[in-house]
Amino acid sequence: MEPRIKNPAMSLPGAFEALQALHKATEKAGVPRATLEFMNLRASQINGCSVCVDMHSRALKKLGEKDVRIFALSAWREAPYYSDAERAALALTEAGSRLSDRADPVPDEVWKEAARHYNEVQLSALVMSIGMINLWNRLNAVTRQVGGDFVEQYI
Repeated sequence: MEPRIKNPAMSLPGAFEALQALHKATEKAGVPRATLEFMNLRASQINGCSVCVDMHSRALKKLGEKDVRIFALSAWREAPYYSDAERAALALTEAGSRLSDRADPVPDEVWKEAARHYNEVQLSALVMSIGMINLWNRLNAVTRQVGGDFVEQYI
């Protein structure tokens, strides 16, 4: 597969820097980096973004995550490897990535469970992270970006 064009975030002047600044802000909110990476990986699995699945799997390995936690992520509800806080973040990620799947895309119970584990600043970082990874997934899918070893430079 060949990309249709260079990734728009790399082509449009100032776009990559703006997205990077937003990413850095979310990392300062106190949510564990591994949680954010698991969220990114899960949304990317849902959206079928091979670049981001590749990138965030590698990032989790670099953070020292065990293979079993990375490999079992698509079945996180049934797998025993995730904390309650991680599960709440993953449920919020799935709901925020699948907006058209139900009339109430993010049910109160999903939000309340996330709010039980994260404060307002952290919740803001979770929501911003969900929005950003969905943006990256869409940029990559629409332009048919291809993963590969180059993703290492962005981790």
